[in-house]
Amino acid sequence: MNIEELRDYCLALPAVEEGFPFGEDTLVFKVAGKMFLLAGLEDGHHFNAKCDPERAIELRERYTEVKPGYHMNKAHWNTVYMSGTLTRKQLCQMIDDSYQLVFKSLPKKLQAEIAASK
Repeated sequence: MNIEELRDYCLALPAVEEGFPFGEDTLVFKVAGKMFLLAGLEDGHHFNAKCDPERAIELRERYTEVKPGYHMNKAHWNTVYMSGTLTRKQLCQMIDDSYQLVFKSLPKKLQAEIAASK
């Protein structure tokens, strides 16, 4: 997966917006104003994704491409390298998990509005 494919995948998720709140080198994806993924544009080969703390540890132990979140709360964020070892399916699953964690933290009314807009 490259940065363009990552962007397209994220933007296809319901109610996702992109922006550059941290400068032009970091693309940020949010659902309902809450961040769920950051992608470094300098090299375009990694992203930070939110993750359940226990799952985050499991992924780091299983895959060398998954590290504690760079410049993030390391208990809740992973940095994932798109070096070609992880499959597209695995990368998409990590993105989906991150999106769902943030989506489920939204107020129920907002979740229902987003679900209805699909």
